[in-house]
Amino acid sequence: MRSLSIAATGMLAQQTNIDVIANNISNLNTTGFKRQRPEFQDLLYQSLRRVGSASSDAGTIVPSGVQLGVGVKTASVYRITEQGNLVSTGNTLDLAIQGRGYFHIQLPNGDDAYSRAGSFQLSPQGQIVTTDGFVVAPGITIPSGATDISINASGEVQVKLDGQVQPQTVGQIELTTFPNDAGLEAVGDNLLLETPSSGAPTTSTPGATGFGTLQQGFLEISNVDAVSEITSMISAQRAYELNSKVISTADEMMSTVSQLR
Repeated sequence: MRSLSIAATGMLAQQTNIDVIANNISNLNTTGFKRQRPEFQDLLYQSLRRVGSASSDAGTIVPSGVQLGVGVKTASVYRITEQGNLVSTGNTLDLAIQGRGYFHIQLPNGDDAYSRAGSFQLSPQGQIVTTDGFVVAPGITIPSGATDISINASGEVQVKLDGQVQPQTVGQIELTTFPNDAGLEAVGDNLLLETPSSGAPTTSTPGATGFGTLQQGFLEISNVDAVSEITSMISAQRAYELNSKVISTADEMMSTVSQLR
């Protein structure tokens, strides 16, 4: 019976759905996290009577035919990049992006990564780095005698030194955008990598056309909506139960046939 394998594909699809929802909920408090959503597609159809085929030698055709579907498959799991809420932390090196863009992170192996998580710190050499010690491009160093650090909306980093009245500019934080944000590859640690699907990166200063601005002392929290995720989880659970019921029904029907005398 086709219904056994069809319902099995439905149960597998809902398992994937629950996996995605579970990952979203587990990252409810992850800085800069963007929730994901699975997309499903129906599988190939078996044509028992082809649509549009001739039904007689007088030129009449079959208007609808007989097409039986064989189930469902997971087509993609894409990232929803809508803005998360900004939360005040009071930390000087915490930065939130208001609008489009990613921080450019230099990995130890020389590769480039990108992130929305702006919880930065200082390395022993005074460079602005991520919580894992990866340098935030273009590699801004804060002088050891700095008494205050100010980062404006356009990413200009200024410090106040002892004995000086005027602040000194020590660097410029830049943002990077991609034609297709959903095409970036997530590798964990709040980092994303460029792929052929994401398109080539474009770098500019915050506040430029098509780029967001920076907010010092704020962090962008996860854009996961707990209520929405719980609702989706209940819906996925019901769909899973319905598919399992189909398998039980098909098994009972086969059992009835095997008991015929």
